[in-house]
Amino acid sequence: IVTTAAAGYSSYGNQIGLATGQVHEIYHPGYVAKRMEVGAVVGATPANHVRREEPAPGDSIILLGGRTGRDGIGGATGASKSQNAESLEDCGAEVQKGNAPVERKLQRLFRRGDACRLIKRCNDFGAGGVSVATGELADGLNINLDKVPRKYEGLDGTELAISESQERMAVALASEDVEEFMEYARQENLEASVVAVVTAEKRLRMTWKGDSIVDVSRAFLASNGAPKHIDVHVQAPGNYSRSWAGDTFAERMRSLVSDQNICSNKGLSERFDSTIGAATVLMPFGGNRQLTPSMAMVAKFPVDGETTTASAMAWGFNPYITERNQFTGAYLAVVESVSRLVAAGFRREDAYLSLQEYFEKLGEDPARWGKPVGAVLGALMAQLDLEVGAIGGKDSMSGSFENLDVPPTLISFAVAVGPMNRATSPEFKAVGNPVILIEPQYRADGLTPVKDSLISAISTVESLVADGSALSVSTPGYGCLAESLFTMTLGNRIGLRLDDDVDTSTLFEPRYGSFVVELAKNADIQAVVDSATAATIRHIGDTDADYTLHTAVETLDLAALQEAWESGMEDVFPYRAAGERVETISSQVAPFGNHPERLARPRVVIPVFPGTNCEYDSARAFRRAGAEVQTVVINNLTPEAVSRSTGELAQAIRGSQIVMLPGGFSGGDEPDGSAKFITAFFRSPEVGDAVGDLLNNRDGLMLGICNGFQALIKLGLVPFGHIVPMADNYPTLTFNTIGRHQSRLVRTRVSSNLSPWMSRTSVGDVHTIAISHGEGRFVADDETVRSLIEGGQIATQYVDENGVPSMDLEVNPNGSVFAIEAITSPDGRVLGKMGHSERRGPGLYRNVPDAQAFQPIIEGGVEYFTR
Repeated sequence: IVTTAAAGYSSYGNQIGLATGQVHEIYHPGYVAKRMEVGAVVGATPANHVRREEPAPGDSIILLGGRTGRDGIGGATGASKSQNAESLEDCGAEVQKGNAPVERKLQRLFRRGDACRLIKRCNDFGAGGVSVATGELADGLNINLDKVPRKYEGLDGTELAISESQERMAVALASEDVEEFMEYARQENLEASVVAVVTAEKRLRMTWKGDSIVDVSRAFLASNGAPKHIDVHVQAPGNYSRSWAGDTFAERMRSLVSDQNICSNKGLSERFDSTIGAATVLMPFGGNRQLTPSMAMVAKFPVDGETTTASAMAWGFNPYITERNQFTGAYLAVVESVSRLVAAGFRREDAYLSLQEYFEKLGEDPARWGKPVGAVLGALMAQLDLEVGAIGGKDSMSGSFENLDVPPTLISFAVAVGPMNRATSPEFKAVGNPVILIEPQYRADGLTPVKDSLISAISTVESLVADGSALSVSTPGYGCLAESLFTMTLGNRIGLRLDDDVDTSTLFEPRYGSFVVELAKNADIQAVVDSATAATIRHIGDTDADYTLHTAVETLDLAALQEAWESGMEDVFPYRAAGERVETISSQVAPFGNHPERLARPRVVIPVFPGTNCEYDSARAFRRAGAEVQTVVINNLTPEAVSRSTGELAQAIRGSQIVMLPGGFSGGDEPDGSAKFITAFFRSPEVGDAVGDLLNNRDGLMLGICNGFQALIKLGLVPFGHIVPMADNYPTLTFNTIGRHQSRLVRTRVSSNLSPWMSRTSVGDVHTIAISHGEGRFVADDETVRSLIEGGQIATQYVDENGVPSMDLEVNPNGSVFAIEAITSPDGRVLGKMGHSERRGPGLYRNVPDAQAFQPIIEGGVEYFTR
């Protein structure tokens, strides 16, 4: 269940092109059948793109995006039912079928200010389908179900009205704006149909095949039906205790780091694209070794230009506490989420919450009803104490499978906005720095922090972050202080020497609302102590060069603990595989010269195919380098549209000096390999001739990254330099050896600067760049590789921190032969590479050292024309 679900939801998220910075699974016996994953993405739109108006009589409702089918009929009600072993057979059709490329097209449309400013009100399609998504937009509506685009024929009126098929939006527009909006949708390769008209009479009417099948008053719909009442019994809470097996500190630590809720989840997290959008401020795992989990997801706002403003999101929840005490568990979930947000450098007063609830099927049992009531009251009390309000949320009472119930679940998500340069990560930064513990006072239960003391602790951390004294900050959760201290050592392999008076048994006690802070060496600790009005602050140790956890009674080998932590879930979510070193390639081929004609601003054309999702990042990088960029959206809604797009792309190529093929999942990464749609498009005579003219007659350049590299190699443009029929013995790109998507930062070493793209680099330069792909393994026979080496066509190799290429999965994430990351055409004009050199910018990847040493290939390509 776990692995199949992870494969599914990571695939969808990666295809639509949203950075996922927090992914975690929560393990508890009650989640065996109804698994629990925690993940989130944060979006934003410019305020001047948004209208908030009441639709007026005569306005039109447009259904935008995907077509309607029988998938998802009954999905909302099905999600609220308890289930059993027959549910898969009986209820499988209730699950909506996703279409990620269409979702990406919707994103593109809603990033356009010209389109958004025409929308008075909009709704996405979820529970209830057309009847709800459209029915909620206005009080009076005439909905013509015959106008709803269908996946296939044979759907009756009821099915059209309630299908929850995905990737659809309903938008309300003034009638005079419909034609303009429809043109914008066509430009983005989206289907759009007018399906309803707003009426003055406050009734919801639906017609199908000329017959009226729904005609109800808005007053009736707004009544929510017959009132219901239930008796609720909030039972006395049970006591919470959690211990980790072992008689010694070393044994307890090993037990703790091996716990499923604590051990490394990199194998899960790296399935998700964490860098798409070139806005990620904190990577999911920080430090030189990318091992310390971040406290929060932090990313810059998705703007077309540059911004220094970021959003942050953190979550909190402990199923074992909430199982025993719903009030306290929910209270601490809010405390943990806000504390993690503060630990990441953001302010409590800027935070808002979203509460996600998941409980067993309640029936009419007052005691079962008492569980969500107790949890909601606990969350409310935390909001009042912290003065942080919940502005969103979702609940489900479907957490029952036969006789198995999920534990009472209320997960708090805290979100805030702030300057990106305040973002703080938890990995220790340097040796010899003092480490302090900031603790609130706790109530008699030993779990709940005292309100004023908690706010004092939070305020102290906020001040330390603001003045730059706090180098790293962590806050304890499920794994107590022991987990916080251990994970802080991982990222940069820095040990910790605890003071002799630290009682190691207290490291295993819950400390929600506490903070571990690494201070700068010159920090005035006494001044920090004096600044706290109600919290306790004490020095607990110093960072150490030895990779050990030193206490008064034991010294633990952190490398051994790290191995236990990394291997805990590795049989489920693998991410490591040792490999041999390979030959370091250093080409002596002379670099390519400049373009014979100097241009002020070379033109770049970027085609956007269905599934492309790196076009914004690529365009921004080229503009930053001084080029003019034209994006051409490929429309494949009809044969005529394909023909028109072919001509538009060919014309754009003939008017440009550079063609850039960005990353993504063209055609949803078609069966048996990706980029086949792009390849077929470029093999058309019109586009193929334009590419030949660019490279052979006009000294132009081509660049393909990730999915674009796959297209270039399938066309033969790399390594041959021109479009050729493919043969079985030609180089290719295939599935990663690990058998899944890989997303992280890697190091690559320049092997040749033959190409104009590499003109700003020198052989031996090492750069840190983002990768995100499932089919990035370069495969070629030895004879071909030797030919590429001799011709200087191998541009870069994956290398370790010492600059040595290897087949180790930590170094070479896809298993490419000779650790090859990028190759060129014989003359260097065409460059294909897997690493996303376009995903960089000011303030990104702050928790990974040297990540700002970006690879200047785009600047090199532009300067080829401007020098």
